[in-house]
Amino acid sequence: MTAPLAHPSYRSFFADLAPLHVDPEALHALGRPGGPCDLGEDCAQDTDSAVAAVWPFFGQFLAHDITADRSPLVDRADPARLLNARTPRADLEALYGAGPVGEPYLYRSDDPAKLLLSASGVDVPRNHEGIALVGDPRNDANLFTSQMAVAFIRLHNRFVDRLRAEGAADVFAAARRELTWHYQHVILREFLPGLIGAPLTAELLEDGPRLHRADDEPYVPLEFADAAYRYGHAQIRHRYQVNATFGPVPLFPDLMGFGTVAPEHAIDWALPLEQRAKRMDVRLPTSLITLPTQISGARPGTDYASLANRDLQRGQAVGLPSGEAIARRLGVEPLPAEQIGLGWTTETPLWFYILKEAEVLHGGDQLGPVGGRIVGEVLVGIIDADPGSFRAIEPEWTPARPFALADLLLGQ
Repeated sequence: MTAPLAHPSYRSFFADLAPLHVDPEALHALGRPGGPCDLGEDCAQDTDSAVAAVWPFFGQFLAHDITADRSPLVDRADPARLLNARTPRADLEALYGAGPVGEPYLYRSDDPAKLLLSASGVDVPRNHEGIALVGDPRNDANLFTSQMAVAFIRLHNRFVDRLRAEGAADVFAAARRELTWHYQHVILREFLPGLIGAPLTAELLEDGPRLHRADDEPYVPLEFADAAYRYGHAQIRHRYQVNATFGPVPLFPDLMGFGTVAPEHAIDWALPLEQRAKRMDVRLPTSLITLPTQISGARPGTDYASLANRDLQRGQAVGLPSGEAIARRLGVEPLPAEQIGLGWTTETPLWFYILKEAEVLHGGDQLGPVGGRIVGEVLVGIIDADPGSFRAIEPEWTPARPFALADLLLGQ
């Protein structure tokens, strides 16, 4: 019996580069309330980007899928076999869990090929205490990711109905593959071009990653998990209009998850598709600088309740190099100190540098060459390394009709 991987492997892209060490008090000063990373409450500021407000939440949903940390489960049909050997893949394990046999509570008892929804049909299923029954509990942390799971469930169930009508033999497996390939299509052909630019996306899809090569042990680079892919924190708006009667409200505490979603709070996805995400820069809205205790474990207003502080400290804790050092390694001219704007004698924490790069070079609408290279390499590399992905099985595959994230969310 092969020992399963209960979580993805993490290691560095640039292990030979020296870690950047910044005085902890200086990091705290950057991220605490009132510091340079605090956007404040001035909603009159023009902070809108050209990017739809839904995309950072899709990015969060994808991050949970890639980094799902799942304990191995016993296959009830074969107790000698363990389920959930985990490698980092964009394969919707955060939705499907261990499947109808391994985690039957995620599926309808009267039709196990279909995923379960709440009785109202507008929420994920929950137990009698309101705890979400989902493949990854992190997707219940806010309304957007839990409602995104609802949209994925609905589409899977529609695929089951269609495939069953067409006479497919194993409708669950066929529907799962179809939904996963549509999801990967959105990642590679819509999400990435908007986030890192069409030219870099085309290069990675044509030539393959040069840093994140498929090998016998797929992994999540620390530079991705603890810096570059935390770009989405800077795209969170001050407030969101959720539907015609709910909003505008901040993400926290108003849209915090961990409880039943009433029909009057269900997201009208047309609105987040029309609203704009905040421009990427080093400033986060107040709702992320003073996180609720349920999210951070700290008292709001303290340093450890600031998501900016947590991002900065995480990068230092795992020994990430500076943004400038990685830029030089990639053959990119580093941003000059006056554009970074810190006034430090040391170089710049990678998370802060990547957001400054997006702001200075692209007006906050997309990542720059350092952030874009790291994110693009990892997402293309993970999908290319997955033997079940459309890139591995049928590289020229496209959906039967034009398909975008909006079609998934709006049920079209």
